[in-house]
Amino acid sequence: MPWIRYLLYFISIAFVTWALTQMELAAPGALKLHVVLSESDRFGTSEFSPVEIIQAIILAACAGIMLLVARNYSSQKSVAILFAGLATAFLIRELDYFLDLYVADNFWQVLIGVLGALIIVYTYRYRKRIQLALGRIWPSPGLTLLFAGAVILFAFVRLVGHEPLWMSILQDDYRRVIKLAVEEFIELVGYFLWMIGTVEYAFQARAIAQAEPQPAARRRREKRRHDSEGRY
Repeated sequence: MPWIRYLLYFISIAFVTWALTQMELAAPGALKLHVVLSESDRFGTSEFSPVEIIQAIILAACAGIMLLVARNYSSQKSVAILFAGLATAFLIRELDYFLDLYVADNFWQVLIGVLGALIIVYTYRYRKRIQLALGRIWPSPGLTLLFAGAVILFAFVRLVGHEPLWMSILQDDYRRVIKLAVEEFIELVGYFLWMIGTVEYAFQARAIAQAEPQPAARRRREKRRHDSEGRY
């Protein structure tokens, strides 16, 4: 039932947020939002933060769910593959620090460039299928939540997390960790919306697949399976 799912969304988000805040309150600095790895490191990094790790896990889960939708529900395959590609690109962007550190400098940019080109080519080649798939599922609560998450991630957080803004607000009291904390928690909200939107999209894709008439070959195959099971 939808209301049970939304109650679970609320409880899950509240629990994760509570756990993160309690972690920092119990041990100041535990969120690792500003880690300086060497004396020459002027800015520090928040890549080791549990907040960023959760963001990466959410993106990996979103990509995985979209691939499952593409595999199981052919009517939404084109849209699901598109969103799986976008989630993978965002995941690569979130892992840029580790790819630069452990693979090669700017390697993440190469990966995103290749993946971005594939997404553009795929979207152009299957644009009619994407339009048909969107027409079948729209209006969609899942896609609405995905759009809301994208607005937060690519518009709101980029403006509110802008460093000169916080330097102007805090002036002599400016500390970069404050800006990072605000930015990362707002991003986490956006990724929460992406997660909920992805799950709701998957449920809606399944409902559409079950409501659509099945091809004759599939009906015959399921009838034979049912008849063979009924013999014993």
